[in-house]
Amino acid sequence: MTEKLKKAAIILNGFAHDFAAGIWLAAIAAIVLIHSMHQGTGGEVVAILNRLEHIFFWTSIVSMVVIMATGAGRTFTYVDNWYGADAERVRRRMLIIKHVVLFSAFGAGYLVVYPQVFH
Repeated sequence: MTEKLKKAAIILNGFAHDFAAGIWLAAIAAIVLIHSMHQGTGGEVVAILNRLEHIFFWTSIVSMVVIMATGAGRTFTYVDNWYGADAERVRRRMLIIKHVVLFSAFGAGYLVVYPQVFH
């Protein structure tokens, strides 16, 4: 693989990672919003809303798989000391904290929406 193609693949991987994260968050938010619409609606409407919840749930699962796969790809393309040694130590610490928070958000998100989708 040429150096130019490799750099393009790294950038594309990063874009896919960030885009999938946005889709995941939007899907979780959509499930919560759609579930709140259940109140006071008839049976046919609830059936449609339930179907939409399922679609968004499985979309979030696919997005999470893409996030994990592209995140793993980022691990192998990480550039050491891009910002200098001191900044890189802080950056790595912040990346660890960010991922702990985001894994917690994944778990919390599914704890909230799973019972809404599969009730």
